[in-house]
Amino acid sequence: MGLLYLGTPLAWEDAKKYADHVRYHGITQFLNIWRRLKDRQGDELLWGDEVEYLVVSLDEENRNAVLSLRQTEILQKLRAIVDDISCKESLPAPVPTFHPEYGRYMLESTPGAPYSGSISDLLSVESNMRYRRNLARSHLKPHEIPLTVTSFPRLGAPDVFTEPYHPPDGAISSHSLFLPEEITNPHVRFPTLTANIRTRRGSKVAINLPIYFDEKTPKPFIDPAIPWDRDIYPEDSEAKNGAALPDHIYLDAMGFGMGCCCLQLTFQACDVSEARRLYDGLIPIGPLLLAVSAASPIWRGYLADVDCRWNVIAGSVDDRTEEERGLKPLKNSRFVIPKSRYDSVDMYISENWLNRPEYNDTNSPYDEDIYRRLREEGIDNLLSQHLAHLFIRDPLVVFSETIDQDDELSTDHFENLQSTNWQTVRFKPPPPASPIGWRVEFRSMEVQPTDFENAAFAVFVVLLSRAILHFNVNFYVPISKVDENMQRAQKRDAVTGEKFFFRKDVFPPGSRPSSVASESSTSCNSCNGADPKRKEKKLRNCFPSLPKPANGYHVGSVEDEYEEMSMKEIFTGKGENFPGLMGLIYSYLDTIDVDDCERKKILDYLEFVNARATGTLKTPATWMREFVRSHPKYEFDSRVSKEINYDLMVAMDEVERGVRREPTLLPSSYTGGKDDKGCL
Repeated sequence: MGLLYLGTPLAWEDAKKYADHVRYHGITQFLNIWRRLKDRQGDELLWGDEVEYLVVSLDEENRNAVLSLRQTEILQKLRAIVDDISCKESLPAPVPTFHPEYGRYMLESTPGAPYSGSISDLLSVESNMRYRRNLARSHLKPHEIPLTVTSFPRLGAPDVFTEPYHPPDGAISSHSLFLPEEITNPHVRFPTLTANIRTRRGSKVAINLPIYFDEKTPKPFIDPAIPWDRDIYPEDSEAKNGAALPDHIYLDAMGFGMGCCCLQLTFQACDVSEARRLYDGLIPIGPLLLAVSAASPIWRGYLADVDCRWNVIAGSVDDRTEEERGLKPLKNSRFVIPKSRYDSVDMYISENWLNRPEYNDTNSPYDEDIYRRLREEGIDNLLSQHLAHLFIRDPLVVFSETIDQDDELSTDHFENLQSTNWQTVRFKPPPPASPIGWRVEFRSMEVQPTDFENAAFAVFVVLLSRAILHFNVNFYVPISKVDENMQRAQKRDAVTGEKFFFRKDVFPPGSRPSSVASESSTSCNSCNGADPKRKEKKLRNCFPSLPKPANGYHVGSVEDEYEEMSMKEIFTGKGENFPGLMGLIYSYLDTIDVDDCERKKILDYLEFVNARATGTLKTPATWMREFVRSHPKYEFDSRVSKEINYDLMVAMDEVERGVRREPTLLPSSYTGGKDDKGCL
């Protein structure tokens, strides 16, 4: 969560008057960045992570686990102790930072300083994450625990799920049937964002997750916990008028999505071209790691027939009007917009020669005036389309104090729209007056119960990002197939039960698996961004065996480039031209100096991720569902009671601390940080 302004936010009827103003000046601010920094090169390959926690209060006497709404108080204590630690000399590591999030029960933590690409930094991630968790835990009440759980299983359940308790009748921002106003961060940005999404849309958000039908689940399933006849807000009748679907779990507020926790990684590239290349390379990876990290099978106290949060959070901020959703002819809205502003990426943006126009095969409307303006400034077609597409959205929160800005010094209008297009991967320009360079944010993963798991996924993605750049790997498949993969990734047991579209040959023309480790992208990078008239000659210098292109610089049909693969095949390899994601990472490790002890620890992380991907170890979602179904109080009716949820939260805390062993979820060697002496 970025900087939170202290100002006066405008209600939607006033804010929408400034939409064009914000868009125009937002593009002006980007152009000022572009002119200054488009040629910036040589930045270090830095990266960092964001981990989010739920603060859960345990009531042992009543066997109930609820969300503690003490975020403000907890953050004040953490900031004071962080400031105190920062004043001390000879600190062993940068002091972590803690930030507010949408839910008043959430904390976000970051390392305090970026990591480099060194192996020693990779091996410090888990201990840093554990340090942050322990720091947070030490400033909670004795009955409170910081859990890295993607979605609180009983958020919005009909009885007590917060401490203190608040009824949902006063949900003035969301008008939710289930969530009280008090679960939202009290900073004015958050309730305004919630209210403006509802007002702009013309109704409450409506999310329906298929119920997991167990042996005694009623058919059809009509949720008895929905207050069907409540009559407090104008939208209360929406549920019975069709918004709540039979056989589904109905969610009606932004808090159900933005109240989820995730694991995010941000990478700084050497320059803008490399950032765009990495952005494209990570797009097809997003759905895969969503499936492998799946950790949210329970919603509003019911088992769902999905394992992930993505469609919930996409639906929770879907501010599109009926016209924009294609339900009515365009009259007052400008575009039919196929997706929510929180969804999977809509287009590739790299000028790398591997990027075929056919890959951007979905309908991605863009503002032609903004596109024309960017092109007149010399920005290429792909990046111009990307920005003009993001800027078809309206700004959702406008502060009266920041309407007029110095576009040379500020990027607030640009970030107003850039940061509220929440996609699986985000391309991020440098902030003004900052040493930070061009960056890419990877956003699809669900947070994991333990610091070991979160560190393992972080290490995996970091090494994969290095392999993508080092070998100039080609992961391109059509965006439509990435979208389809995103839907498959959220299905129950997707890791073992679904197949995903992926490339059959990931190497540049003329390269073969045996040459991967030695034939890095150094020579290939000379082709990137080359003058088209000289590009083919440069390509042939890199790859003498490259055939004469029949279609631009590509041969054959796009449809012949990919096929459906199991997750195991994608991770471990299929055929001579695809050694699997693990094979690419192992080849990359062979190109850098890693001693035996460091390699063993790195391999521990990689082997864990591989075990998840191949089904040897269960995802947290599968483990949680099985925990519920094996609980002695479960009645096989899809309902997760207070007592079951209490035992689940206690179990997840015990697993994280290493006092409870779960060999189907974690390696048998996992100790929760105990006896971890590192490399001696």
